[in-house]
Amino acid sequence: MYTATLIAPRGVLDPTLASSLRNAWGGGDVVWLSPDEAAEFSLAEKPGNQWEVWEDLQGWKIDLVIQPTEGRRKRMLLADMDSTMIEQECIDELAEEAGVGAHVKDITARAMNGELDFEGALTERVALLQGLEERVIGQVLDSRITYMPGGAELVATMRAQGGYAALVSGGFTAFTAQVAAHLGFDENRANTLIIRDAALTGEVARPILGRQAKVEALEEITARLGISEADVIAVGDGANDLGMLGRAGTGVALHAKPSVAAQCDVRINHGDLTALLFLQGYARSEFTTS
Repeated sequence: MYTATLIAPRGVLDPTLASSLRNAWGGGDVVWLSPDEAAEFSLAEKPGNQWEVWEDLQGWKIDLVIQPTEGRRKRMLLADMDSTMIEQECIDELAEEAGVGAHVKDITARAMNGELDFEGALTERVALLQGLEERVIGQVLDSRITYMPGGAELVATMRAQGGYAALVSGGFTAFTAQVAAHLGFDENRANTLIIRDAALTGEVARPILGRQAKVEALEEITARLGISEADVIAVGDGANDLGMLGRAGTGVALHAKPSVAAQCDVRINHGDLTALLFLQGYARSEFTTS
């Protein structure tokens, strides 16, 4: 059995559309997880025109995901940070303060789209931050960083149901520590900026946490918890997330770069992070924020 889930910004999802799609595919009763926002219905098999319908629904700002029903409620969340749990790329924000914002943003975009080697791109960008005062990190955290809508509900709800939450980023520990604490993650992993005499040296500690390190985090944490990789829902947006997205039981490309989304079956382009709860069958009435 499969479950088809329709997710849209609040007020967008028309009940008539959900019922029409259910009828066209011969699905089960429509269950509303949140009025005008998220609905699901069962299917005996995947429809052959899934992606044609998906493309049509994108024009209505509606995301469609079809996945096996069994095992879709997960026991662990593995999340990227930049442009996933927060709305910015932390290195781009530091670069703005250092006066090299445009150059660094271009490198970041190309790296996240898979056009550049992640490690090389990271070391090149960090080198441009040499001499930036350490105190600027705190300023950026306070004034430039905002959280992706739905993140607090996602982490809190999964943890309330006995789940484990890990934040694994190709960014920096100076940011993941605060973001993880704010959102309630159980642990966080990221790269470490080297600081000397209260200023960035332009170097990052080795080994660099990139695509393979995220896969290793998935392997290590699931082994430690005694769960399988199928018990994990992972979320990210960049090329360096593809390894963990492909290995997790459910890998969600959230507002992802086109080249990344094209390699993922679960794509959320219009919903926020609460979409990951709807995908697991949680109704909004089951969400918690603490």
